[in-house]
Amino acid sequence: MKSRSTRRRVALALTAVLGSTAVAGVQVNSAAAAGSSVAVQYRTSASGSTADQSEPWLKVRNTGSSAVQLSQVKVRYYFKADSASATYRFACSWAVKGCADITGTFGTLSHPTATADRYLEIGFTSGAGSLEPGADTGDMQLRFYQSNWQPLNQADDYSFGASRTTYADWAEVTAQLAGSTVWGTAPEDSDPGDPTGPTDPPGGGGQTLFDDFDYTSSSDPSLSAHGWNVRSNSGGPGVPGATWDPSEVTFASTSGNSVMNLQTSTAGSAETTRQTEVLTRTMKFKNGTYAARVKFSDAPTSGPDGDHLVQTFFTINDLKAPMADDYSEYDFEYLPNGGWGESGSILYTTSWETYNPDPWNAVNQHTEARQSFAGWHDLVFTIDDSTIKYYIDGRLFGTHDAQYLPERPMSINFNQWLIDLAGQSSTAPRSYDEQVDYVLHVKDQVLTPAQVTAKVSAYRAAGTSFVDDVPAQ
Repeated sequence: MKSRSTRRRVALALTAVLGSTAVAGVQVNSAAAAGSSVAVQYRTSASGSTADQSEPWLKVRNTGSSAVQLSQVKVRYYFKADSASATYRFACSWAVKGCADITGTFGTLSHPTATADRYLEIGFTSGAGSLEPGADTGDMQLRFYQSNWQPLNQADDYSFGASRTTYADWAEVTAQLAGSTVWGTAPEDSDPGDPTGPTDPPGGGGQTLFDDFDYTSSSDPSLSAHGWNVRSNSGGPGVPGATWDPSEVTFASTSGNSVMNLQTSTAGSAETTRQTEVLTRTMKFKNGTYAARVKFSDAPTSGPDGDHLVQTFFTINDLKAPMADDYSEYDFEYLPNGGWGESGSILYTTSWETYNPDPWNAVNQHTEARQSFAGWHDLVFTIDDSTIKYYIDGRLFGTHDAQYLPERPMSINFNQWLIDLAGQSSTAPRSYDEQVDYVLHVKDQVLTPAQVTAKVSAYRAAGTSFVDDVPAQ
């Protein structure tokens, strides 16, 4: 079990980042609630039978008598693929609601027809807000194209209307509200609820957060619009008096993929220590699958080695009181130079029930491996109604018991920090990097590591760098 200092950082971190008041969930009415309905209006800005890209411009209109949360709305535009191997990319040119809050993903119909075997599904992040009765989203100027930029044939596309050059209601696109179809007619035998492919497991849930971390800097407005907070406020965990520095969170391209880099640096004093943390602003993630591709580092990018460094991927909520039974935390924590009583490299996975910060008392279950984990690793953990399972590079690493299952939603976090300054006495500057390729969460569904890889590959093949349709809790 980890030392007292290990878990004291949790209370400090959550208080510093989230404040003393818990993040409140938003109660969302289901589609079946009285008065809830939407309609979709369509026009095309590319009316030719063939085109370099298809341009379905859409508006979603609230036709009911109560407000509709846009994060609960899904719109599907159906089309015939230009070839069996064709892949497509989605783009938003302009939208009244803001392109940052509109998502586009592609799926394959389980019952293809002569005019449709694929669809483009449009969704909204929580930042898109709600529609009052009678209101609409305004223009959403959307487009999609073949990944190889070959012309596409629109004439045989189910949802395409060559003559629709002004907005009007269009039943050849469908809309779902909280999972129930409320508008339009899908191609024959192709209900919007049909599975999208073999990578989708059976069961409920399935709402997804996926982020490829395709940003320009820590101050990129899209980063905040997509629900992330780059920490700048003081407090634990780590070296007392150290700075959490947003400028040390950067983005770059590596092997064709955009990656997020968290840098931690020090020159042997609290004043020179810079730590980094990126986390979701809301706590809305509970059961399901969590995955990230993370590069751990054993050595600094510059300067002398030896600092007691912690490199992480984890979920967490706030401890409301000592030994509160609704606290939850699930960690991957890599210590390349030891710490917490360890002298060498060690990786922990830890599932938390609760703890008391003073006097220290911890209730958790953990699995560890004392070896180097330098390099890229696929990290996955799943939470269902009976166990928590941790995987590293496709192999089961640890299974933890039902006692440690979460009772409240959590945030998703990455941070890199120093336990103390005892590992290296030098005053020479040094810095360490932790890199993150992507993060994925699928609500209430347990995916295998292979299914995670397939899902991420599908998003990338479709040109989708961000999706978040996980509802607020």
